[in-house]
Amino acid sequence: MPDTQTPLWTAEAIASATGGQLHGPDADVSGLTYNSREIQPGDLFLALHGARDGHEFAGAAFAAGATLALVDRPVEGGPYVLVPDTLKGLEALGVAARDRARLRGAVTGSVGKTSVTQAIKAGLDLAGSSHASIKSYNNHIGVPLTLARMPQGTDRAVFEIGMNHPGEIGPLSAFVRPHAACVTTVGPVHIEAFADGEAGVAREKAAIFQGLIPGGVAVVNAADAHADIVRQGALDAGAKLRTFGRDAGCDARLLDFVPDSEGATVVAELDGRRIEYRLAQSGVHWGLNSLCVILMLQALDVSLDTALQALAGFQPLAGRGQMKTVAIPGGAFTLIDESYNANPLSMKAGFVSLGAKPVGQGGRRVVVLSDMLELGDHSRALHEGLVPAIAAAGLDVVHAAGPQMRQLYDILPPSLRGQWRETAAELAAEAADLVQPGDVVMVKGSNGSKAALVAAALAKLGVAEQEARVAVEAQGKPA
Repeated sequence: MPDTQTPLWTAEAIASATGGQLHGPDADVSGLTYNSREIQPGDLFLALHGARDGHEFAGAAFAAGATLALVDRPVEGGPYVLVPDTLKGLEALGVAARDRARLRGAVTGSVGKTSVTQAIKAGLDLAGSSHASIKSYNNHIGVPLTLARMPQGTDRAVFEIGMNHPGEIGPLSAFVRPHAACVTTVGPVHIEAFADGEAGVAREKAAIFQGLIPGGVAVVNAADAHADIVRQGALDAGAKLRTFGRDAGCDARLLDFVPDSEGATVVAELDGRRIEYRLAQSGVHWGLNSLCVILMLQALDVSLDTALQALAGFQPLAGRGQMKTVAIPGGAFTLIDESYNANPLSMKAGFVSLGAKPVGQGGRRVVVLSDMLELGDHSRALHEGLVPAIAAAGLDVVHAAGPQMRQLYDILPPSLRGQWRETAAELAAEAADLVQPGDVVMVKGSNGSKAALVAAALAKLGVAEQEARVAVEAQGKPA
């Protein structure tokens, strides 16, 4: 169990770990953050440099209850540890905390890394004391911050690692020094930063294996189009290779995936042994995702029974496949909220999942799309390239928002065209016109193109229906 009696840090321990100088008395630290608005009493405030200089907010942090600040110039309002560079100081804290976990895992990929990380965390929770990334904290700040927040006595931990540009994943993995690492998928995400497109993305993702401890486990998606590049990265790192996929020869092989109203049943082979288990997830991509989770948990010394128990209870994360029934006049529709993020791979997987969903009487399979971002010069081709997948999935209506999705919308068969608007906000304002009773509706788009606005507006239709019913009943009239 984590040591709840011992403080997360002391001021003297922070000074020692960072090589800084403590100005003020020693004090216990129970948490740490760089956002002065998130300060809780007892926190360390990290005065990082970003769009604004964090030192400007030290006074507010102390007023909110910060015990200590990590700074690179003197501040007023409370004790502080002075270091040459606050980001380097945070990194040093992360490295100093790393060995608090007996076993560490790391996750990257173009699609699914946050959900897979949290599913692994669900298994770690059942197996003992655990720690994990939150809020997709997967960059040059988030990874060392997550390490530095790890309590004493943690048994196992898992860290999400992301990238926007070449050369980012390897150093972040070196901070974590994982015992096991995985690449969920490789796809056209952030490809504007790579001259050779997806191949470059694949090599960057495979760099996660460079940080593995000697003899660490590399979990590779053998079904991925760039599996050979990722596999070679694992071999170059001297890792023990474990694969998941659909073909014979995989350590974890997907045989069948049967979705239903409450999740899905998976049939697979694990090291030649046939297994069958339940998922709370119904998206078809969770067949392979679940195998990735199982292999990672095994590498982190978690039993298969515990892994399957965790998967059976792991619910979709917000904006990543959550489902709800929304009551509207005349009936209800099913809303699938996939609005957190999108890229061509996740879009196509979403279409397949939606196409497999049963609809109510007179209902349709409706997808609401907003622009996919950060695709560079490939954007038009990748947006237009979604049309065959939409048709193959048997979807009935496509609503769209944004200039990039207009390119897709214009080449859709007329029978599939719903509404198109310049922005997601404009489409959200017309939410009631996008659906009808019996529909199953998926909302998907990049976070920056505001797909979440449409998802929220559709969900609120149920609130409006309920409020109208209550108002009618309050007047003594039948609803």
